[in-house]
Amino acid sequence: YLLFLFARKSVIQLDLANTKKALIVPAFETLRYRLSFPKSKAELLSMLDMGTLFTFRYHVWTKGHAPTNFAKWRTATTPYRVEWEADFEPYVVVRKDCPEYDRRFVGFGWNKVAHIMELDAQEYEFTVLPNAYMIHMPHAPSFDITKFRSNRQYRICLKMLKEEFQQDMSRRYGFAALKYLTAENNS
Repeated sequence: YLLFLFARKSVIQLDLANTKKALIVPAFETLRYRLSFPKSKAELLSMLDMGTLFTFRYHVWTKGHAPTNFAKWRTATTPYRVEWEADFEPYVVVRKDCPEYDRRFVGFGWNKVAHIMELDAQEYEFTVLPNAYMIHMPHAPSFDITKFRSNRQYRICLKMLKEEFQQDMSRRYGFAALKYLTAENNS
């Protein structure tokens, strides 16, 4: 509920209706199945310091949320801008008329990464909300992630879809899309 209130206030203050902005909600996770949800940022920071919470996927996929800059977020009191980086997949609040998720990426793998690349290519500004946060709770692996982990053919298909998506980005955005190809080759 607090996230909704803060996000709604931020949407108005940052003029989301008239600008190309993607408001980033910093993501955290717990390994505990029961958690007393922090009622404030200060309480969340205390839980981080105690090791009850962690930045999201810190132990398996740090690239996905690294550009959020959690060190800066700890002390931020105003929204701050971050730049796109390879494999960036934050949770965002965007206008209703933003580009949709690419339908090639259903199931597990590259859905958020591709969407954030598309937003960046369309010159959306990535703005981190300083007092918003979400917490991912542990759960059994989904059918799709199980397939990704265990099925070589699934991974091959996903790789082919990624390459096709990047070629489409190059056709649509030309020279500007080269940074996505270069970043992918270096990651």
